[in-house]
Amino acid sequence: MGRNRSRDRGWPAPPAPLPVPVVDDHTHLDAVLGVRAAGWARDADGTPREAAEHADPAALEVAATAPSVQDHLDRAAAVGVTRMVQVGCDLDAVAWTVAALDAHPALLGALAIHPNEAVLHARVHEIAPDGLTPDPQERHRVGLDDALAAVAAAARHPRVRAIGETGLDHFRAGERGRAVQVEAFRAHVALAKELGLALQIHDRDAHAEVIEVLLADGAPERTVFHCFSGDAAMARLAAEHGWYCSFAGPVSFPSNDGLRAALLELPASLVLVETDAPYLTVHPHRGRPNAPYLLPGTVRTVAEVTGRPLEDVCVQVATVAEQVYGPW
Repeated sequence: MGRNRSRDRGWPAPPAPLPVPVVDDHTHLDAVLGVRAAGWARDADGTPREAAEHADPAALEVAATAPSVQDHLDRAAAVGVTRMVQVGCDLDAVAWTVAALDAHPALLGALAIHPNEAVLHARVHEIAPDGLTPDPQERHRVGLDDALAAVAAAARHPRVRAIGETGLDHFRAGERGRAVQVEAFRAHVALAKELGLALQIHDRDAHAEVIEVLLADGAPERTVFHCFSGDAAMARLAAEHGWYCSFAGPVSFPSNDGLRAALLELPASLVLVETDAPYLTVHPHRGRPNAPYLLPGTVRTVAEVTGRPLEDVCVQVATVAEQVYGPW
């Protein structure tokens, strides 16, 4: 019999609970709640609303039964993911995140203008290596300087504990866009240091250039490579500088031996785990929606690769998360 591919696109079954609670270092609940294929979204307080591209009134009926913010938090807590860092990295997500922090004690926040967002705020229109035509939204009418100022103001919220995700993305930016990304990245680095916050880095096809900025400007005391994608040599460099590396679903992908080798180069005191939900779902659920309740798969992979007891890994990653972000 053939596989039921429509079912394969739905939410995976929950994994076995972890023996000790852990922290999801990086998740986008606003995006989890706005999965376009489902035709629904929710505001930070849980109120359902239609996704922008759906004029069909049936979308609200779908929203009435779709998981809410609290549903996702409850699902995660049931398997041992009791706290998480909610990342808002565009102007809409920044506002959503601040509201969510006020509503949900399980969340701390990270705020920034994503490098690809920075290009649009700077009104750079070029075809990058991704081959996509830029598609500015209403929020991109705000200039880059004003967008960065909005992040700086929102980041003073007491439950915002990081600036991020910021960095460089050479896959989604051409020559002019990359120059804008460097400008925005440096501004975020400076803001993190000014406010005494951690820094969460987005690094896609730009390892050397990201490191160049960090070394030239001076990295914040608590610098995290979100969804670490470097090799063993980069992991050794991160360890030398005391930079944290956060591992997501790709560490479990069968073809990613190089990423698992990088994990082995890091002391446990610099390792974090994340979902990056709704993206990068852990194996064997790759291609299906991701959410914080699926983090145990990545935690178990870290335990298997490093040969450490699962309970020890859980305790360590939770401890490291508190060292980086403070108490919840």
